[in-house]
Amino acid sequence: MNELTGLKPAELWRYFEEICQVPRPSKQEEKIIAYLLDFASRNGLEARRDEAGNVLISKPAAKGREGAPAVVLQAHMDMVCESNGPHDFTREPIRPYIDGGWVKALGGTTLGADDGIGVAACMAILTSTTIRHGPLECLFTVDEETGLTGALALQPDFFRGRLLLNLDSEDEGELFIGCAGGIDTVIQMACQRVPTRPGSYAARVEVKGLLGGHSGDDINKGRGNAIKMLNRFLWNLNDTYGIQVAHFEGGKLRNAIPREAHAVIVFAGQYKERVMADFNLYAAEMKRVWGITEPDFSLSLETAEMPATACDEPSTARLLNSLYACPHGVVAMSYRMPGLVETSTNLAAVRFENERQVLITTSQRSDLYSEKMYIANMVESVFRLADAIVEHGDGYPGWTPNPASALLQVVAASYERLFGKPPVVRSIHAGLECGLFLEKYPDMDMVSFGPTLRDVHSPGERVDV
Repeated sequence: MNELTGLKPAELWRYFEEICQVPRPSKQEEKIIAYLLDFASRNGLEARRDEAGNVLISKPAAKGREGAPAVVLQAHMDMVCESNGPHDFTREPIRPYIDGGWVKALGGTTLGADDGIGVAACMAILTSTTIRHGPLECLFTVDEETGLTGALALQPDFFRGRLLLNLDSEDEGELFIGCAGGIDTVIQMACQRVPTRPGSYAARVEVKGLLGGHSGDDINKGRGNAIKMLNRFLWNLNDTYGIQVAHFEGGKLRNAIPREAHAVIVFAGQYKERVMADFNLYAAEMKRVWGITEPDFSLSLETAEMPATACDEPSTARLLNSLYACPHGVVAMSYRMPGLVETSTNLAAVRFENERQVLITTSQRSDLYSEKMYIANMVESVFRLADAIVEHGDGYPGWTPNPASALLQVVAASYERLFGKPPVVRSIHAGLECGLFLEKYPDMDMVSFGPTLRDVHSPGERVDV
């Protein structure tokens, strides 16, 4: 611990380093909830927890500021758990360290600055004796990363403030006044397995080392999708030689671009040398295609232990054709806010739930409800052609920008006064909890901001000091 000693403001970084020691995967937030409630108790602050696990810590106004309107500071307490190697996020701490002007995580894990840095900022303000604030409420929500269930379960009377500062954005100098809505589309595809034939050859094909990243904020940055890259090669093999897929796994989280994927395939042994030659050509071509945006990725093909069974030819064809046809990436750019992605979709994860069923997870985002459903239905139509079972989640609403927001004017003026330049005001192509807050509190005025974070939802995650 104390790797961040010397960074300013000292209290913020001290609390962030403490938070890094507390396990807090999405849907497993009991330890961070207990930490926050203990923090409130030790500092004589009023705290409450709702049934979903959301925590509200309140602090009275500073002397002379009792008549000011209550302000809600909001951050989510869970984190995305991605790693390049073994790491038990339910028990092991995150180990932050300073690398130049950035804070990163040792051991090839996500840092959890999304949104641990927002939680730490709230805690630093709650314990400050110098800030002259009005009535203050700090809202810490659960499960933002895998379903927004904390915000969904929030009751309309949980807090009283109607001015909310969301501390979950990732670009310093930018104020966000809108966000995309989203929906998950999950597919179950049957696989008829048959015994592998004598004289067959089994190979393990793997893609790894991609940057990955946030499926909203990074979707327009030209990053590769490991599932797509792997499937493209397998589809070509199947079209040329005929193969059987015994196993396919890639990606982990619906809101992360897949960084790694691997498959075990079986084909007639007579094609082994030709497949090896095709693989070398494909790997070289992918290096040429992705060498600029994905400098560290690798492709490998090696002999695998022969599986007892594999998907039959029709099942293999359905899987590979569907993954090939499934859209991924930016679908449309915004005409209302130039430079902003309006609609996108992420082919997020593929895995065999059991030997006879493949589970495929995708997520769609858009500023517009109709376009969110358009791309979700496009994904559904692809997998319907393969006779798969397709289910859409409940989704979450977007947050429509309000450039006339009174709170925005105050925050923008404060930023310019502090830093000598006006902030950029924009919307974000990612899901913030603000849209759900607006459903529960229709009169809420909100602005979102935060420090610069890069490569969130991946082991390269870092925060600009």
